[in-house]
Amino acid sequence: MTQVIAPDLRGTRKDPSKRKYLPPAAESPFGNFPKEWKKSGSGKTLSPATYMSPTQIGQAYQPKGTGNGGNCSSLNRGKEAVKPRAPIAGAFKKRSIPPTEFRRFYDRGDLPIAMQHKGHGNAIDWKSDWAPNSKTTTGNKLDWKVDIEKLDYHHYLPIFFDGLREVDEPYRFLAVQGSLDLLEKGGTKVLPTIPQLIIPIKTALNTRDPEIICTMLKVLQALVVSGELIGEALVPFYRQILPVFSLFKNRNKNTGDEIDYSQRKRCNLGDLIEETLQLFEIHGGEDAFINIKYMIPTYESCVLN
Repeated sequence: MTQVIAPDLRGTRKDPSKRKYLPPAAESPFGNFPKEWKKSGSGKTLSPATYMSPTQIGQAYQPKGTGNGGNCSSLNRGKEAVKPRAPIAGAFKKRSIPPTEFRRFYDRGDLPIAMQHKGHGNAIDWKSDWAPNSKTTTGNKLDWKVDIEKLDYHHYLPIFFDGLREVDEPYRFLAVQGSLDLLEKGGTKVLPTIPQLIIPIKTALNTRDPEIICTMLKVLQALVVSGELIGEALVPFYRQILPVFSLFKNRNKNTGDEIDYSQRKRCNLGDLIEETLQLFEIHGGEDAFINIKYMIPTYESCVLN
């Protein structure tokens, strides 16, 4: 007979004598199931309290974000969401000042003007071509001058009006004083240039800078009274000029019982706008008031009242 030699498994993990002492295996990798989920003795059915048919499973489906899965179980009150602040319209905020043609022309030496420094204030010298018999003097003063009335207003007046939005010296002084001098001695040459002045006026007012607006208002007052029919020529352009007037019309200083010692400088924006509108109405003809009223409903006539 053939004898089969079996390996000796004693002391190993396959020792048959140790198998009956092994602990029972867990029902799942995470431990045993709850009692209500365990199979019955026959091993065919689950507890009716927890068993759900496929139809019930479909009815009990919850959309995303409506269940409690994944939520924190802490009872501490969470931080309240920070509500965003209402955005600021910025109607009165200063706008960026675009570069001016006046500065470019002045730096290039194309304007017939030069600063004349004096002890009691500054003035403008209007230059002409150099004359051989002219006497040179010390400082920035020039002895040769040009007749302002012989200048081409279609070329120079829009350039000076474009420089009214300058805030740096000496450009600001040269532009303001030059514009006033041209308006003072222009006579009938100013009226044909009105359409060319609207864009520089509108650009300066749209900067929303109170200092620039005050300067432009003073020049506009000088423009209206510089000649006949100029006020009437401005009426078709009220839609470009008056919107900023409507914004700053009520911008007055509330001094209470104090005294405003700077009123001689005429820097009160609300008062300047009121004065300018009254000049527009007086010199603008019969259609001026209705056009002003259309753009600024709070304006009251100084002629009809």
